[in-house]
Amino acid sequence: MSRIGKLPIPIPKKVTITIEGQKVTVKGPKGELSRVLPPEIAVEQQEETIIVKPQEESRRARQRYGLCRTLVANMVEGVSKGYEKRLSIQGVGYRAQVQGKTLILNVGYSKPVEMPAPEGIQVAVENNTNVIVNGISKELVGNTAARIRAVRPPEVYKGKGIRYAGEMIKLKAGKSGKK
Repeated sequence: MSRIGKLPIPIPKKVTITIEGQKVTVKGPKGELSRVLPPEIAVEQQEETIIVKPQEESRRARQRYGLCRTLVANMVEGVSKGYEKRLSIQGVGYRAQVQGKTLILNVGYSKPVEMPAPEGIQVAVENNTNVIVNGISKELVGNTAARIRAVRPPEVYKGKGIRYAGEMIKLKAGKSGKK
């Protein structure tokens, strides 16, 4: 049995949860999220907590119910607090800017790379080199940040590129000269 799946999910104030069969809808001050859970998982609301448990004793139910508990907990946290990923751009002449809902990256290619923000995601830029991705869906925030990083991943010789804030890149030694 999953240790994570056994834990109850506390419901903060100002968050309402609606369970209709396998569909779980969470509304909060930041927005609304919903997800359909697999049929072998049961979700119950007991006072100020949510309990996720397997409906049957199959291997598939045991595999999935810890995951489903985490997905519901992420939805609850997202609508109450929200999620944020920070990226930093390093390199001479590398910079970013936002026009409307489109992120424009100048990272050494012949043309700037334009990336429209998905629905429900806000992108901001600080000091032309720090990109902030905000949203209520942890999955969507992480995917958007990964897509931005994939435009120019940090290279290992000079460290230029787009990296997550706080990410350490282990630099390799370059060519060694003749002795």
